Amino acid sequence: MTRTLKHPALQIGVAAIAGIVFGLLVGDWAANVKFIGDMFIRLIQMSIVPLVMASVIVATGSMTGAGTGRIAVRTFSWMLGFSAVAAVLAWGLSTLMRPGAGIVFGGGVDAELQDSAAEALGWQDTLRNFVSTNIFDAMSTATMVPIIVFSLLFGIALRTQIAKTGDDRVLTFIDQIQQIVLTMIRLVMYVAPIGVFCLLAALAGDVGFSVVTTALKYLGTTLLGVLILFAAFVVVVTVRTRLNPRLLPGKLAEQTAIAVTTTSSAVTFPTVLKSAIEKVGISQKVANFTLSIGLTMGSYGAVLNYMIVVMFLAQAGGIELSFGQIALGMGLAILLNMGTITVPGGFPVVAMFLATTLGLPFEAVGLLIAVDWFAGIFRTFLNVNGDTFLAMLVADADDEIDRDVYNGRKTVTADEVDLVSAGAD
Repeated sequence: MTRTLKHPALQIGVAAIAGIVFGLLVGDWAANVKFIGDMFIRLIQMSIVPLVMASVIVATGSMTGAGTGRIAVRTFSWMLGFSAVAAVLAWGLSTLMRPGAGIVFGGGVDAELQDSAAEALGWQDTLRNFVSTNIFDAMSTATMVPIIVFSLLFGIALRTQIAKTGDDRVLTFIDQIQQIVLTMIRLVMYVAPIGVFCLLAALAGDVGFSVVTTALKYLGTTLLGVLILFAAFVVVVTVRTRLNPRLLPGKLAEQTAIAVTTTSSAVTFPTVLKSAIEKVGISQKVANFTLSIGLTMGSYGAVLNYMIVVMFLAQAGGIELSFGQIALGMGLAILLNMGTITVPGGFPVVAMFLATTLGLPFEAVGLLIAVDWFAGIFRTFLNVNGDTFLAMLVADADDEIDRDVYNGRKTVTADEVDLVSAGAD
């Protein structure tokens, strides 16, 4: 019983419920504790850039032979495949449930939404921004795609240098940085229940839940899509890996609790990486590479939600989309998934980009923004668990899952993974 009460996922879940109840009881006063929750988020955010950079560099720098290319091809193949499935599923569900039908909006457009529309970039600029002219600028703003591109190139160059000289001291140093940052995260997670309590108390005290009733069909469509895609992931992983799916809930519980309470894939990333190695048994080299790429490019919940937004806005404005517009919407949803930072707050710009690019009425975006925290729960739940499922599929193909760890017969920690064996092809 004592061991159960000490489980991080349970503690975070209890704190979340308590925070919501507290916020509803005290109302606006709960805003006074929000700064504590913000500090918790910042403590994790400050470690994301060095952790992602170190993970990608160690993953690529420690691989030999065809290992890097093979893992990369499998990672991107599964990633794009599931992203396409998410986009098609979103279109099908939106066509069936019509979440935007009957929505009434009027009046002028909010000035902040106009500003968001001005910030939206074209698809060419989005692709161009995958590469930064100044990696330190990208690091200072946590712009993840350029950081990953730089880290991939650095890791490949480091692997070439090691093969030429036999000197792996730089690789060992960066590996130590990764382990130190993971230790930092473990320390921060001790205060996770307090941070989650304060965040949700402030949210509940500020907006309550009455706003949800005006967008139930939109939220319901998103939730149904998330559940269907999650079930598809479980089926595919079970068939391909032949691992017992009944063990998955316990392995995903902690990262799920953090994901749904922070609505941030980036904040959840350190826990996802640790759980993949220590609970699922995925090798460090596959976990480092696949999960780091998945953080920015494997947001299946985001693809699903963005396509539902397209259909919602079209239905709200009484617009019948052509096949070409639907295909473009799907492509934009996948592209935006790869190009946006996975932290809370970016949805307005994404929604405005979709509306302006496809010529849809963006007056209704305000309603979607009002309930985006709830939609963010669904997105992030699928994003973080989908990344774990993807890593399992990639690892299984090369027999890089320790089945004794998965089945609870063996215990490892990320700190103890041997760098040399992790880099073996």
